[in-house]
Amino acid sequence: MPTAKLTKRRIDEAKPIAKRTVLWDSEVHGFGLRVTPAGERTYVLKYRHRGGQRWFSIGRHGSPWTLEQARKEAQRLLGEVARGDDPAATKGADRQALNVAQLCDLYLAEGASHKKPLTLKADVGRIEHHIKPLLGRKRVDAISRGDVERLIVDVIAGKTAQSAPNPRGRGTLAKGGRGVAGQCATLVGTLMAFAVRRGLRAENPAHGLKKPPVRKMERFLSEVEIGRLALTLDAYRSEGGNEFAVAALRLLLLTGARRNEILSLEWRDVNFERQCLRLRDSKTREKVIFLNAPALAILQGLPRIGDNPHVIVGNESGSYLKGLDKIWTNVRTRAGLTDVRIHDLRHSFASVGVAGGLSLPVLGALLGHRQAMTTARYAHLSADPLRAANEAVGTRLAAMMEKETSSGGSVITIRGRLP
Repeated sequence: MPTAKLTKRRIDEAKPIAKRTVLWDSEVHGFGLRVTPAGERTYVLKYRHRGGQRWFSIGRHGSPWTLEQARKEAQRLLGEVARGDDPAATKGADRQALNVAQLCDLYLAEGASHKKPLTLKADVGRIEHHIKPLLGRKRVDAISRGDVERLIVDVIAGKTAQSAPNPRGRGTLAKGGRGVAGQCATLVGTLMAFAVRRGLRAENPAHGLKKPPVRKMERFLSEVEIGRLALTLDAYRSEGGNEFAVAALRLLLLTGARRNEILSLEWRDVNFERQCLRLRDSKTREKVIFLNAPALAILQGLPRIGDNPHVIVGNESGSYLKGLDKIWTNVRTRAGLTDVRIHDLRHSFASVGVAGGLSLPVLGALLGHRQAMTTARYAHLSADPLRAANEAVGTRLAAMMEKETSSGGSVITIRGRLP
């Protein structure tokens, strides 16, 4: 067809014919409007690259591509061609490149098999509620450090907070905040490291990223509170409460074990002869939990229900107790401990141990910590030795002062007024 300057009027007057046609523009070489028999109008660019003819579809006429926008884009693309690039090949590669949402799915399918079910469940929640909404459409190889930093800011601000249904039909809130933001940033770093291993990008943009400081939740039961909890548990049981729930809560406090380590405990894991629990698979893999006399007494007093292998028996056949959180909410309310979480029973075990003179390495072994820095959070609790040392120094200084006074030592005269 003849070449003439493309104008809006010429485009509007173009009529579809039996075969696809192109209205070429005289202003920009190779730029034109392709009209199909169905009436679709698409801006195109025809150019040569390395001796071959190439076609590039800029976009359909209308929104967002106006004639002037399409002409400017054609000029920009011709500039790339002049530099030796091939815009069509680049566009094809862009279409094949994974975005972050696809990377997340690939990671969950092939890169997270080593993670525990609960950890994996938490990762899925962070991916679906925060990472995909904020980064999902971005190409994996285009993610920058700035993108991860903006994700942190947006999650802290609550941009992705939402109400999400759970399997029981009730709504749960996907919250934002510093803690969630830090966890999401860590997970993005894991995803990007996976992408690097798969050759999807060259480096990890989250490596060394400074995460927002998070205040650790530290709640330790005092001696009075522990006594009050014990009385409440006794009352709950005497009123017909679930004896397995009472046993589980007492064992959590007496052993410092994690919640699921006690709930999923099976009788084959209990070694009464050696007075320990031998967990085949915990958060830190295989683990031994030593049993003190009160914990042993609780286990020895629990009945074994049929062929159920679990120590803390649930209502469903062959399962362990599933409603401990609800029972705990009731118990802690009655005991006046509304700010105490189940996990704080583990913290309380640690605090009593440190106050009793246990060293941090020994405490870490009892709790099953793999990293010394995890146990270090309890260091500030060992204040008794420091307090005793401070008391000894003060007593000795006071004795020296009394001795000097009683011996009639020299008196220092202070001139002027005291401030």
